[in-house]
Amino acid sequence: MDPYRAPSVTRVGFVIIGRNEGARLDQCIDSVMRTGQRAVYVDSGSSDGSVARARRRGLPVVELDPALPFTAARARNAGLDWHLRNDVLLELVHFIDGDCELMPGWLEKGCTAMLADDRLAAVCGRRRERAPDASRYNRLCEAEWNTPVGIARSVGGDALFRVAALRQIDGYDEALIAGEEPDMCYRMRRRGWLIRRIDGDMTIHDAAMLRFGQWWQRNRRSGYATAEALAMRGAQDPQEGRDLRRMVLSNVIWALPPMWLLWPMLWLRIRVRKDALQATWLILGKLPHLQGQIDYWRAGVRKKRGGMPVGLIEYK
Repeated sequence: MDPYRAPSVTRVGFVIIGRNEGARLDQCIDSVMRTGQRAVYVDSGSSDGSVARARRRGLPVVELDPALPFTAARARNAGLDWHLRNDVLLELVHFIDGDCELMPGWLEKGCTAMLADDRLAAVCGRRRERAPDASRYNRLCEAEWNTPVGIARSVGGDALFRVAALRQIDGYDEALIAGEEPDMCYRMRRRGWLIRRIDGDMTIHDAAMLRFGQWWQRNRRSGYATAEALAMRGAQDPQEGRDLRRMVLSNVIWALPPMWLLWPMLWLRIRVRKDALQATWLILGKLPHLQGQIDYWRAGVRKKRGGMPVGLIEYK
């Protein structure tokens, strides 16, 4: 039996999104095509020949209009819309980022979980880094993907979704430049759906994060998303609101220069739960996180004055 295929489900629509992923996109498309399921590639203004790469492999391509801001959320919605136009009875859709490769056997596990529990809106598995030892930043990503198995608050960019749940909440919020998955999963959970991470390798991710500047940008984007999440839903859910406020305030407080003297104490506190590498860079990450939060707050002021929205915060 082909380990990529999922015989227990009739149809799964794959949505591959990308922007200048180069050879990584080839690996992604090839791994998805081995499942035998229908797939579409959605491109966000690539200039590296990504569209041609996809077409050479016989994949339908949706090119987003550059007149509108590019976001991953917009790309995923466009891919979902393409599938629903071509298969109105589609029940499951799998989103995968163009810098990821689908693992053999994952689709069968994901579909089995979804078919066993009709309360599930989405399931995900374990993301792995392709080259965790290439840099400390890749190793940090490898640790970041290791989230607990079981009921979860959200998934990441790669996950298997129930189309009925996506339709009920009108998909992703296309205005979000980051944090679109937690936002969408939150809206699903508010409707009574469940999100689950199951045990099993799902995708291989290629962060290709070799420079400090890349790490900084990625954490800046995360800080922006956290501040935006607090503003959007902090008052709607007491528990989530508390967690978001704690993260935002922690970045504000610990990023202040006078508090740097207490970083050794904070490091020891984090070291109880994390390894030394994670403890060190989680503390340093409060600086770009705060920058991202400030970016969001400034964007709010500009928006009130009729200014331009913030563009993508990219690290590759």
